[in-house]
Amino acid sequence: MNVIDLTDQLSLVDETPLDPHVLALNAQDAAAAFIAAGTAANTVRSYRSALAYWSAWLQLRYGQVLGDAPLPPAVAIQFILDHLARPLVEGGWAHLLPPSIDAALVTARVKAKSGPLAFNTVSHRLAVLGKWHRVNVWDNPCEDPALKTLLREARKAQARQGVAVRKKTAIVLEPLLALLATCSDGVRGVRDRALLLLAWSGGGRRRSELVGLQVGDVRRLDADTWLYALGATKTDTGGTRREKPLRGPAAQALAAWLDAAPAESGPLFRRIYKGCKVGTAGLSADQVARIVQRRAQLAGLDGDWAAHSLRSGFVSEAGRQGVPLGEVMAMTEHRSVSTVMGYFQAGSLMNSSAAKLLQYPEPLEDPHN
Repeated sequence: MNVIDLTDQLSLVDETPLDPHVLALNAQDAAAAFIAAGTAANTVRSYRSALAYWSAWLQLRYGQVLGDAPLPPAVAIQFILDHLARPLVEGGWAHLLPPSIDAALVTARVKAKSGPLAFNTVSHRLAVLGKWHRVNVWDNPCEDPALKTLLREARKAQARQGVAVRKKTAIVLEPLLALLATCSDGVRGVRDRALLLLAWSGGGRRRSELVGLQVGDVRRLDADTWLYALGATKTDTGGTRREKPLRGPAAQALAAWLDAAPAESGPLFRRIYKGCKVGTAGLSADQVARIVQRRAQLAGLDGDWAAHSLRSGFVSEAGRQGVPLGEVMAMTEHRSVSTVMGYFQAGSLMNSSAAKLLQYPEPLEDPHN
């Protein structure tokens, strides 16, 4: 290998040589900018919310500011004990967060209400804390074996006491049809029908993927088939365009929306203002969730509905109808089989022969009747 000697050029460089073990400040800023630009907007918001909570809790509990130094595992363990409810021997639940600090967190609007947090919320905030430490090249307190053991046992303890991890209600075929039946309110109904069917029939799209779709991302193949293209998503960050099919009612609904609100460019799903005027601004991710909730309310459906209900419902219904798991994952773009299997199995078991082992015989017809 040829080695280039630049010794004579060093005198011409007006820069102090870098320490190879420390990232330069401007390089740290550049790296942070890359990370921020490559992270989905919803994820960035959730990170900011979690870090704001950590900062407030640390100031009130320990009198220190997040970011001055890495946190020891004992602090992360205290966070778990402060926020996860534990069953008492004499009955009831308790957590260690002092009531005055709990009230202060609510007053500061970093906590919605007093009391313990859900297991998923605590897990998410620990994950964000871990990422914060990795970005700062610090030892991650959430990797401590004692913390992992505590978190695992806490989850089992809550499960044994009947505290289940809450999931959004899946929109399988029957509730989907009920939602679509409400979409008869003019151009708003045309848009919502197209959005619901693209999200559901198009592979259980995430709300961030729906609001990111542009008019130029869809193209018509024939009267009954459209294709829409995805770019960078939560699980595929490369940005390579991948086309997915829309067939039947979903294709017809998309065509009806583009006929009702034609556009050459811009967001595919746009806001609608008073007087049924279609604007040029695209929907936000939160508005997609509100559309699902509003349609469920109009349909009179009980359940905990959200935008994710469309994604979980697509997978569950595919399981009900016996669609191979590989084909489902090709549409949803799940990368983890374990992530998708919970919904898929819940749907497939509905039609399982194993669930029908005991079948009472049909009663014999009374010949005297």
